[in-house]
Amino acid sequence: MTATDSHRAIDAVWRIESAKLIAGLARMVRDVGLAEDLAQDALVAALEQWPESGVPDNPGAWLMAVAKHRAIDRLRRDELLERKRDELGRELEVDRQVAEPDLDAALDDDIGDDLLSLIFTACHPVLSTEARVALTLRLVGALTTPEIARAFLAPESTVAQRIVRAKRTLAAARVPIEVPSGDERDARLSTVLEVIYAIFNEGYSATAGDDWLRPALCDDALRLGRIVAELAPREPEVHGLVALMEIQASRSRARVGPAGEPVLLLAQDRARWDGVLIRRGLAALARAEQLGGTLGPYALQAAIAACHARARTPEETDWARIAALYDALAQAMPSPVVQLNRAVAVSMAHGPAAGLDIVDGLLQEKSLRAYQWLPSVRGDLLAKLGRNDEARAEFMRAAALAGNTREKDFLQRRADELGAG
Repeated sequence: MTATDSHRAIDAVWRIESAKLIAGLARMVRDVGLAEDLAQDALVAALEQWPESGVPDNPGAWLMAVAKHRAIDRLRRDELLERKRDELGRELEVDRQVAEPDLDAALDDDIGDDLLSLIFTACHPVLSTEARVALTLRLVGALTTPEIARAFLAPESTVAQRIVRAKRTLAAARVPIEVPSGDERDARLSTVLEVIYAIFNEGYSATAGDDWLRPALCDDALRLGRIVAELAPREPEVHGLVALMEIQASRSRARVGPAGEPVLLLAQDRARWDGVLIRRGLAALARAEQLGGTLGPYALQAAIAACHARARTPEETDWARIAALYDALAQAMPSPVVQLNRAVAVSMAHGPAAGLDIVDGLLQEKSLRAYQWLPSVRGDLLAKLGRNDEARAEFMRAAALAGNTREKDFLQRRADELGAG
């Protein structure tokens, strides 16, 4: 194997194993920053040794063993916590041999709980949303700092500082690396799901830049959601979020035109929707429903997405059911954005005037003043009512608010299509 092949293999192994490795180390040393440092030390050792020795049969266990040795060395060198050093010593005899037959167990013991603990820690509410997103992608998603910076069109130095500060904040706050219990678990789970969906949404409708979609971010969010669903199989909202993302992601190829322009839902070629993702999404939604209880916000949004997925043509869409689901969603998650989406559903079910009444009631909402889709929806409803001059002004205002180049061009074209008045 050439050095290039070895490095490619090491990169692939790291993508697969790093989250489990960091999770297991964090359980031992109780510090996510130190755990990542130790994992990186093991990666450096692999880069030095594997090109000569070859990739071991169980590379994850190899990395874990090396990282544990480094942890013991560091604890000794820094005179940290005698008890922890003894625990590590008992778990792995310090003989410098990293190819012992029982290393599989060293990697796999409690890995599900460890990984879930790491996710809960990275998404701790003591951190800002931006910090949670960056740290989760770094520790659990195995993205490098430059990759995260490119994904969010942010300076690499900004992302690096955000991650460093997040680790320091967790350490200073003495955040326990554990899965919380009781009511706290429910509250903290919502922050985990919020982070995952924030990552997905940035990929699905980019807030800035020249591309409307960033599929890699959608893929990262889907992978994180599936991991949490496997680790918390009795949580209906986890399956609801996975269902929502799967169904939304199924439309990705149809959401962009030949020149990269946005294609809205009712204008999409449904033959280009991904049937595999739709089936996976519907299955996840069924699982959420089977777990019982009142559907939460993510499951309700997934049920709305399922109505679209099941309709072979736009005309077959059950808008009355979608409007009813938005009524339920507005109760479960009161939000001006939910009301705006509800207005669209009501307009499709009961006519544009009914939808416009709802939208006009949102015009004074401070949280929507810079939200381009408020004037965009209002412009669309006004155009359907034949009030073209007012509609054109709304689309121009929406275009001025849009931060994404593709969205801005799309909204300006809508204005241009209505003429100069």
